[in-house]
Amino acid sequence: MPERQMIYYDYKHDNDTLIKAAPLFEATERYGFTIVNDYRKANIIASIGDDGAFLQAVRKTGFREDCLYMGISTKNNLNMYCDFRIGEASNMINAMLKEQLEVRRYPLIDVSVDGQGTFTCLNEFSIRSSIIKTLVIDVFVDDVHFETFRGDGLIVATPTGSTAYNKSVRGAVVDPLLSCMQVSEVASINNNNYRTLGASFILSAERALTLKVVSEENDYPTMGMDNEALSIRHVDKIKIQLSKKKLKTLKLKDNSFFEKVKRTFL
Repeated sequence: MPERQMIYYDYKHDNDTLIKAAPLFEATERYGFTIVNDYRKANIIASIGDDGAFLQAVRKTGFREDCLYMGISTKNNLNMYCDFRIGEASNMINAMLKEQLEVRRYPLIDVSVDGQGTFTCLNEFSIRSSIIKTLVIDVFVDDVHFETFRGDGLIVATPTGSTAYNKSVRGAVVDPLLSCMQVSEVASINNNNYRTLGASFILSAERALTLKVVSEENDYPTMGMDNEALSIRHVDKIKIQLSKKKLKTLKLKDNSFFEKVKRTFL
């Protein structure tokens, strides 16, 4: 990929990481790439760490559409977002030069909380009760009331996020080639007053989801955007839909999404 020569590395500046990353930095420059200190000047953004580090790097650099993202694991095992090992620096850079990699596009979701700006998520958006009391949420699909949820919370996941928090509450694992989002319940209460689907459901890219929080003295929920928390008091309405943009990532040709799922879970 001769047109992509500017790389920005996002990593923790501690001694352990710096020691592990030193051969990578050396190989990067030896093969003709330029390491930049400003991610806005890069056309490749690489995180060094684990999946959490990748999520942080993507958010910190603004989910850029005009560059490629890649995850480099500092451990021997590969993760869902980390296709490369830090100990294989020369092989990784050489594969980039010989175009032995593929570009994979991941769906994103956009979240608007009471009109206070739009937040983009790669994994999931979650809303949970912050006190020992259940949340009540009216769920609307395309402005049509679908159900009234009562329980610990709800998760709205992307296809790649389907293997994270969503999977832990028995949500489905979804192929990221599908542009969709999945809604899953966290400890729902079903009785004569409240009735929900009781299962995860998947919405297409054309659908819009609205969550209207019913106060009942529980008006300070904890909201998660990937691996970051968002605290807004007196939350009323949350609108979620699939983003029009996708995140472009570099992957090894023989490391598909379901090969990652198999390696991680089976």
